[in-house]
Amino acid sequence: MELTKDSLSPFVIGTMRLGKWGQQMTTKQLEAFVKDSVELGLIDFDHADIYGDYTTEAEFGMLFKEQPALRQQIRLISKCGIKMVAAERPEHAIKSYDLSAAHIKASVENSLTALRTDYLDMLLLHRADLLMDPAEIAEAFDLLKREGKVLKFGVSNFSVSQFDLLHSYTPLIANQVEISLQNRIAFENGVLDQCLKGGIIPMAWSPVGGGALFQEGVSGAIKALQVAARALSIKYDAGIDQILMAWLRKHPAGIVPVLGTSKIERIKAAQASLQITITREEWYALWQAATGEEIA
Repeated sequence: MELTKDSLSPFVIGTMRLGKWGQQMTTKQLEAFVKDSVELGLIDFDHADIYGDYTTEAEFGMLFKEQPALRQQIRLISKCGIKMVAAERPEHAIKSYDLSAAHIKASVENSLTALRTDYLDMLLLHRADLLMDPAEIAEAFDLLKREGKVLKFGVSNFSVSQFDLLHSYTPLIANQVEISLQNRIAFENGVLDQCLKGGIIPMAWSPVGGGALFQEGVSGAIKALQVAARALSIKYDAGIDQILMAWLRKHPAGIVPVLGTSKIERIKAAQASLQITITREEWYALWQAATGEEIA
């Protein structure tokens, strides 16, 4: 189950809202959620050490205590580099970023312990550290790979230049950034161009833009986008969320949405959206509705 661009699930399951920061699932609820996702062919689960104020990984890891064989059915992605002020990390005086070798290695050890696993399928650096030394990071990655503790590496929220810098020192296979119809920066700042050119996996967090399109009484650009999306949802007999997924996946870079939902019904709906292929004009109609103006 080596993680590559071709083998990655069409959707990655985000875990941020499964624990303290969201549904506070019990181990039994998590087990059912994970098994239902796996049955849909979605085996990639996205974590970060900070989720749930440094508690969600450990809660998820309880699955492997109860169901050890489950670890071999899924792939684990985690992120590190943000240091939050939290009861679980009393040594953190302020929120900061730390991509020093010592912090990366310590974070991985913590994640492995919390998740009750011997390795991560992929480690992402959560945010670019303004003080990061790419040579130092490369050495840390090399050690973690040789020890078998991390199989693949990537980044999250890195700019084109930051990605290029680190990639010149050590191989990276993914950049997880915010991408949606309401946040279109990656289409214009070179991130998706870079992914397409280099065969890099673009993973999209918040792919439906935080849910504003599903609310009543909205106005302005959100209302215009809602109207345009609803028209397509009628044409394709699909939900607005499915249209948003189809819009993202139209791009040739192969955007992989990170699903932040805790509801298996929404994951099933996302999976069903793979059957929807919108036209170029429909793609641009949604872009125009989101920007409020005709393209130049």
